[in-house]
Amino acid sequence: MKIGVLTSGGDVPGLNACIRAIVEDAEERGWTVIGLRRGWHGLLHYNPDDPESGEELVLPLSKTSVIGIENKGGTILHTARVNPKRMAKQDVPDFLQHKARFDMSTDRYDCTEHVLSVLALLEIDALIPIGGDGSLRFAAHLHDSGFPIVSVPKTMDNDVFGTDYCIGFSTCVTRSVDSVNTIRTSADSHERIGIIELFGRHSGEPALISGYVASADRVLIPEVPFDLARFAEQIRQDREDNPRNYSLAVVAEGAFPEGGSIVYEGGKDMTGQSRLGGVARLIAAELRQAYGFDVFTQSLAYLLRSGEPDALDKLVASSFGHMAIQLIARKQTGFMTSIKDGNYAIVDAGTCMQGTKTVDVEQMYDTQAYRPRLKDVLGMPMFLY
Repeated sequence: MKIGVLTSGGDVPGLNACIRAIVEDAEERGWTVIGLRRGWHGLLHYNPDDPESGEELVLPLSKTSVIGIENKGGTILHTARVNPKRMAKQDVPDFLQHKARFDMSTDRYDCTEHVLSVLALLEIDALIPIGGDGSLRFAAHLHDSGFPIVSVPKTMDNDVFGTDYCIGFSTCVTRSVDSVNTIRTSADSHERIGIIELFGRHSGEPALISGYVASADRVLIPEVPFDLARFAEQIRQDREDNPRNYSLAVVAEGAFPEGGSIVYEGGKDMTGQSRLGGVARLIAAELRQAYGFDVFTQSLAYLLRSGEPDALDKLVASSFGHMAIQLIARKQTGFMTSIKDGNYAIVDAGTCMQGTKTVDVEQMYDTQAYRPRLKDVLGMPMFLY
């Protein structure tokens, strides 16, 4: 049995721990594992007519080669953001230009057949893609096309539908809390208002949990458009009520004002998705201009992705890796590893396409005060999913 493993989309802490678990469990069964470098991008750029050119895209893995990688951030396999089913013409490799199928419904090129041909050429029996919502949608498409896969969810936003937890989320929260509390010293010293921007395109869970644990004065999330005038008065009052004369707000990158829209920093990634960022700067500019507040902003962004995973992410990532191999051994492919109600579980690989995972506003958020509010803690999972 030959297993392929790849990481796709944004990097998160914990990917290497998952890779190590996959390799160790597979080798104990007498199977071989190869890493597919640069995710779906690597498979797209593997030219079957020139196998030697694709050698750098394939990395044989063994128990000895993965020793210690669980303590490293990022991914030893590298990663990229690309969806082979939705490719802009300029992003399709030259050798594929005459083979890729044009999909009129999406105005994009579909390179699925090429990916399947490369997997066949490499004699891969089953594939374990580790990725976020977009990456795992293509994995589900591969399953529907007849190829055996077991998906593993990862994302700092924790927003893959079908699982309560994704690799990278705990470290994201831990880093966010540490950063918010570190930034407090500057807000305190200068008696200013601080607006800290975190991840969260569609789900405000990273910002909500981080703000809750770090005792931020206010938290803005994508699920609830905010009234700028009300927020301004609240954050001003927070500063006034604080004997140290400062206040802090945590803002998800996907948060937006009532009657307004999500803020984009400009440009798009290879999947055609616009890049978020800048809502904290927008809010700060309005607070300065309209209210004369002394405000500073800080976007944590890639600081949250970098470095060693925390203990919980190592645990979950390793468990997901072992689970993926165990499922393949039982011939249970076409599934995604998950956590449901605090327990390890599996769901259909296509579950990620059935909805959008967002904050339970009624249970966890005060829409008027813009603050975390746990309506009833009894019975909730430990991590407040």
